[in-house]
Amino acid sequence: MPTGALVTHRGGCHCGRVRFEVLAPARSRALECNCSICSKGGLLHLIVRAEHFKLLSGREALTTYTFNTGAAKHLFCSVCGVKSFYVPRSHPDGYSVNVRCLDPGTIEAVTVTPFNGLEWEKGYHEGRGQFDH
Repeated sequence: MPTGALVTHRGGCHCGRVRFEVLAPARSRALECNCSICSKGGLLHLIVRAEHFKLLSGREALTTYTFNTGAAKHLFCSVCGVKSFYVPRSHPDGYSVNVRCLDPGTIEAVTVTPFNGLEWEKGYHEGRGQFDH
């Protein structure tokens, strides 16, 4: 359960070319989705509003991948292949930040909630908006 004021968290990809900062509580919630791309990539989704996300460096290194409806914009570092954030189908006006790509030191706790991405429409309507910081 998110608690407390928003704090600045920083993170990025493996090679360090892509760096970002995000405002979210130190104690946050994340989604663990079982869809094909999220389960293969091991993502833990911290959903934030666009105004709470700032790309610091690496825009030129980002590559976009889309599939199925094309609504989600999966952004990968073209050098190391890590997806540290992307524009999710569920929140096209925000970002999903991969909690595993955040630098240590500012996250106190993360509560992980399963999300049924294999049945996306059903899962989205059941948990609509509850992870929007």
